[in-house]
Amino acid sequence: MEGTSHLIWGTLFGAIGLGFFTYGTRQKAIVPLCTAVTLFIFPYFIENIYALIATGIALVILPYFVRL
Repeated sequence: MEGTSHLIWGTLFGAIGLGFFTYGTRQKAIVPLCTAVTLFIFPYFIENIYALIATGIALVILPYFVRL
């Protein structure tokens, strides 16, 4: 069951990352673009499901607080 939930959460954060990537490229905003790339990559490196969710949520809310 651990593998299935990891796959689902990774896909969800990847889809959110795709939205950030689209927004970042169209608006030429560096923070959403870097956040998108990180959202694409980080599920490969985190095996603990709770750490995966916490890191993903932190990355999703990061562009709302960091404006460059």
